[in-house]
Amino acid sequence: MHDKTVTQLAAALKSGEFSSRELTSHFLQRIEKADGSLNSFITVTAEQALNEAEAADNARAAGKAGKLTGIPFALKDIFCTQGVKTSCGSKMLDNFIAPYSATVVEKLNAAGTISLGKTNMDEFAMGSSNENSYFGAVKNPWDLTAVPGGSSGGSAAAVAAGLVPAAMGTDTGGSIRQPAAFCGITGLKPTYGRVSRYGIIAYASSLDQAGPMAKSAEDCAHLLNVIAGHDVRDSTSVARGVPDYTETLNAPLSGLKIGLPKEYFGDGLDADVEKAVREAVKVYESLGATVREVSLPHTHYAIPAYYVIAPAEASSNLSRYDGVRFGHRCDAPADLIDLYTRSRAEGFGDEVKRRILIGTHTLSEGFFDAYYTKAQKVRRLIRQDFLDAFEDVDVLMGPASPTPAFDLGAKKDPVSMYLQDIYTIAVNLAGIPGISVPAGFSNGRPVGLQILGTHFAEAQLLNVAHQFQQATDWHLQRPAFAEENA
Repeated sequence: MHDKTVTQLAAALKSGEFSSRELTSHFLQRIEKADGSLNSFITVTAEQALNEAEAADNARAAGKAGKLTGIPFALKDIFCTQGVKTSCGSKMLDNFIAPYSATVVEKLNAAGTISLGKTNMDEFAMGSSNENSYFGAVKNPWDLTAVPGGSSGGSAAAVAAGLVPAAMGTDTGGSIRQPAAFCGITGLKPTYGRVSRYGIIAYASSLDQAGPMAKSAEDCAHLLNVIAGHDVRDSTSVARGVPDYTETLNAPLSGLKIGLPKEYFGDGLDADVEKAVREAVKVYESLGATVREVSLPHTHYAIPAYYVIAPAEASSNLSRYDGVRFGHRCDAPADLIDLYTRSRAEGFGDEVKRRILIGTHTLSEGFFDAYYTKAQKVRRLIRQDFLDAFEDVDVLMGPASPTPAFDLGAKKDPVSMYLQDIYTIAVNLAGIPGISVPAGFSNGRPVGLQILGTHFAEAQLLNVAHQFQQATDWHLQRPAFAEENA
């Protein structure tokens, strides 16, 4: 069962090959057996999942099942889930039981899916390796000495290892696409505003976006059908109709115009990664696409702009964690100032503290215009680069990351870690959609191809990704870990 895609599992449930309870039990057993080696879950909601599976089977028997009724999945532990611990990978929220559910969770529940639990992540979504979690690092199922990527590393590792058929992640600067690339799965970051952020614990509010992580683009299309759409509770949610993203998956690619940004193929790109990406582009040429080089001239400003804007927004968002209303509270505070300082010092990890300090500095009097305002102007230039490129081409392609997954503990310097997101960060600054699909290997570790489209072009991206997966089998490869723990 664990080798099947969401699409295949849905068909099997519909035909009666097995029940949702049997399917849910199978994945729960896999989590219990294998996750001790991966550390991909923070919380497993086994009893709740089995009750939901029973309800899904009853709905099917009554003829009320939807397309995804009875399908198990997992949630990154950043989505508020009513009655379930929602920690955001932090000691600060280790005792927080969410009193309500995020819109994404509500929509998945309404579709009849079964949540198996909450996956591990970098604390408050700040990181590119899933080593910043209060609950310990996550391991990559392709190589247990490697990172799974971050911050949605737990979701990516769980899907790659066959512990769940799909999971939800969030992407602020590449946190769906980079771990998807590192773990050899498919990960979609939708257009900003396409999916509601209500109930998602905020890191950087103008950049955060939720999206699906699964084995295939087809699976991501089914999941996006469920979670996309306007939400009056999220002021940044866009009031725009939602198409059926599965309808155009099989459209031919003849005449597709692909742009290769020259800035994505320069210094720092691993040779094996570049080779895999260029081989993937050749597959598209064989499917009738044309390829040309394009330029995104402000790409090299993306990381400095991001690491002004994102920490500034994080500094504001995380000011609510003061030990008074919810979250970690220090013991026996001497006074209010002691309560604030010790609660935050004890509750936050090093990387979160670093970004709060950076953000608070850039927002302070005398520095706001010099840093934050200037970074927002650069952001506009980066967005315009993409819009200009999409005047001439339909999609952009390049690597999701400059290297395959690196070893656990290999990057001690924060700046070297930040540079891992060089090909993904600009996408969030521009608010456009992007998807990473498996495209090969480098020394046994997966390589991801990143495909980018203009705003609200998710249907086209999923079509382009799906056609690649019809012509190749990279997305069908499974780590030995998954079979050893079958």
